[in-house]
Amino acid sequence: MAKVLLTYYSRTGNTEKMAEIIAETIKTNNHEVILKKITETDPAEMLDADGIIIGSPTYYGQMAAEVKFFIDKSVKHHSKLDGKVGGAFTSSGGRGGGNETTITGILMSLLVHGMIIQGYPGGDHYGPVAVKNPDERSVKECQRFGERFSALLDRLK
Repeated sequence: MAKVLLTYYSRTGNTEKMAEIIAETIKTNNHEVILKKITETDPAEMLDADGIIIGSPTYYGQMAAEVKFFIDKSVKHHSKLDGKVGGAFTSSGGRGGGNETTITGILMSLLVHGMIIQGYPGGDHYGPVAVKNPDERSVKECQRFGERFSALLDRLK
C-alpha cells in the first residue's frame, strides 16, 4: 500500500470537492491518502509520501498564492522527492481561465523535485480541471485521474 499526500487550497469549495473525489478514488484502490488543506500542511510531510498531489484554484492563469508559498517552502527538501509520483488539478471560474497554465506551473515545480508525472492522452491531459462547481465531466476526470495515479503507484512499488 502506497501513501499519498493530497494537499489543496480552496476558497469557494470547488477545488476541495475535486480533492475529495480524487482521494476517495485512490482509497478505493487500496492506498492510504492524507487529505489536507495546503495551509495546514508542512512541506516535510512530502518526505513520507510515495505520491504527492497538489490542487489549486486558478487565479489569473496561475496557482493560488497559498500553493506557491507551499511550493517555495518545499525547496529545503530539494532532491529528496526524486522518484516520487506527482500530480496536480485545478478549478477556475470560466473556460479559458488559465487552467492548463495553473496545472503546468505546479507540475513544473514537481518535476524540478525529480518527481514522476503521468499525462493522459484522453481528456484532461495535465490533470483534472473543473469550471466552477465540478460537473459530471470533471467528476469523471477526477476519478480517472485517481485510478491512473493509483495504477502508476502500483507499477512503481
